[in-house]
Amino acid sequence: MSDYILEFNNVTKEFPGVLALNDVSFKVRRGTIHAICGENGAGKSTLMKVLAGIYPHESYSGSINYNGEELNFTVDSIQQAIEKGIAIVHQELALIPQITVGENIYLGREPAVKGIINWNKLFNDTKLLLEKHNLDIPFAAITGDLSVGKQQMVEIAKVLSENAQVLILDEPTSALTDSEVDTLMEILDNLRNQGTTCIYISHKLEEVFRIADDITVFRDGAVVGSKPTSEVDNEKIIAMMVGREMTERFPPSTRMPSETLMEVRNWTVDSTEHHGWKAVDNVSFSLRKGEILGIAGLMGSGRSELVLSLFGEYGKNREGSITIEGRQVQNRSAREAIKNGISLVPEDRKRMGLVVEQSILKNISLPNLDRFASFLSINKHLEIQECETIAKDMAVKTPTLHALVSSLSGGNQQKVVIAKWLMSSPKILILDEPTRGIDVGAKFEIYKLMNDLTSQGISILMVSSELPEILGMSDRIMVMHEGKLGGIIDRSEATQENIMAMATGLN
Repeated sequence: MSDYILEFNNVTKEFPGVLALNDVSFKVRRGTIHAICGENGAGKSTLMKVLAGIYPHESYSGSINYNGEELNFTVDSIQQAIEKGIAIVHQELALIPQITVGENIYLGREPAVKGIINWNKLFNDTKLLLEKHNLDIPFAAITGDLSVGKQQMVEIAKVLSENAQVLILDEPTSALTDSEVDTLMEILDNLRNQGTTCIYISHKLEEVFRIADDITVFRDGAVVGSKPTSEVDNEKIIAMMVGREMTERFPPSTRMPSETLMEVRNWTVDSTEHHGWKAVDNVSFSLRKGEILGIAGLMGSGRSELVLSLFGEYGKNREGSITIEGRQVQNRSAREAIKNGISLVPEDRKRMGLVVEQSILKNISLPNLDRFASFLSINKHLEIQECETIAKDMAVKTPTLHALVSSLSGGNQQKVVIAKWLMSSPKILILDEPTRGIDVGAKFEIYKLMNDLTSQGISILMVSSELPEILGMSDRIMVMHEGKLGGIIDRSEATQENIMAMATGLN
């Protein structure tokens, strides 16, 4: 038996106007964890969709050898891949929220006799599967009631139940807590010891170096290099990904915040999920013109609830005041917040920020139709002209604005979200996890854009779970703890240690 379970040979795939995979060739060793890195749009996910049967053989050229035989998936190719022992955990959840964890895991494969499902066996099998892999998930819980992190673990459990020989994980930790990441690493280590081969796609290089045996780097649809992890380091991988040495993670800033633009006083918001619980509790802060105010805190600290409520899209029984340029505002809805000069780039861009099956053009123009409207009609020429200008300014990589947003990489989707809100000419831009699921090169572009916006006088509220990002981009840092304000400190005084002390209530 060959040491290699997979061999990609000159795989090439095109979409209209885009060469997604360009003569891709590399090998994957049996029983290892093989990481694939690269910027958004580099071709990583496209290749995995080819491997998992989502794109059938006739849609690409080249070949993939699996266990010594060429894969030739045709009709019902996804099911053929599963039957061969190849399974994929997608970055986006594909669960039915209204049914239980067990039903989701065994959906379409329920144990049944003469068409009658054996529910006792289904839930017992689920319980045993979760215990085997040390997954702390209630097997009979309604899936939609679980946190996003727990739902991601259900997706992983679903694939584990299929006893795959090759397990593909596409950005598996984007919604996981640190403890859930640790659990996933233990699962992958155990699977490797049992002989399972894992292909691990991630932008988080610390995870890649923690778990991977080998790393293959993609750039612009082609393989730049494939190396054992022991032979490379962070700087080498980043240089391979972006095609240049990156001496700085964050662009230099000459920001000089000026007068106070917004004041929030005694802001209190009742939770919409938990009766009698305050999601935001008596929070006060100010935001200066041209400033980036970072908002840090642990998951569940109230960061997103704070910014969503300021935007008019979260909470009930809101108390306190918002003052912008000396004028008190209510922001009872997103429409009202936009009129008052606030725009929001949400944490979950696909669920709350985009209409993914609409074009780039329609997504950018959607909240800005008033700009193009003239009595019962839309000025199409003006709409296209202005959307093309801002898409170009944002460096959105696409052959045409008429392409569907779903065809874009994560980084380019994020640029579309930011573009549509910048067109509304905000005074205050709220960015909730602005670089989640985005590679290091695209992050740098977003950071440069943030600096450009503040130089134009726009103020930014930035929520982030990444402490290096908070420290690297904020002028001041506001820390949340259990819905309350843990403290506000200047960037020059901030360290990861004192931020974590405030985030955990120790300071």
